[in-house]
Amino acid sequence: MTDKTRVMILLSGRGSNFIALADDMAVNPHHQIIAVASDNPKATGLDYARKKNIPLLLLDYNAGRAAAEKTLQEFIAREQIYYILLAGFMKILSPDFARQFKNRILNIHPSLLPKYPGLDTHQRAIAAGDKEHGCSVHIVDETLDGGPLLAQRAVRVLPNDTAGSLADKVLALEHELYPFVLQNIESLIKQEHEQ
Repeated sequence: MTDKTRVMILLSGRGSNFIALADDMAVNPHHQIIAVASDNPKATGLDYARKKNIPLLLLDYNAGRAAAEKTLQEFIAREQIYYILLAGFMKILSPDFARQFKNRILNIHPSLLPKYPGLDTHQRAIAAGDKEHGCSVHIVDETLDGGPLLAQRAVRVLPNDTAGSLADKVLALEHELYPFVLQNIESLIKQEHEQ
């Protein structure tokens, strides 16, 4: 059976949630990051992976999603990866991929799901007049940002908040929430299934 402590991170940009996870595991080694994968060879998050000598996997979506996912599937099998952690990965995984790794793909999303799946979550929360906003970690299924919720964190929306200031506050919450979820992943998944 695959070792459940072996994880990989998928990112497309700066990778701040990846860095938060990596820093947390350096202090509290509950899981091991086996590799970082990205669809963007210029993603700045890859610089941190190189600095920490974490292997990289570049996914070529120019050949199509199926080819990129096949590369990813083969890598996961070869390296015996258990959890796949999306951390600002801007590609949508296929329903087949989500089903193949059921309960093994996690995503962090900058809203209090089920509110505001997709993009521009902070501006949408402000436009709706929400009094609170936040982030969610959920299991990835076949729907966009719609899988079972594992945990959320909220922050007050102040009258002078902009999309930018709200994004900064929510990002700070994300950096706390994702490591917490990974530290407690087995019990959180069990709890979700019991609901």
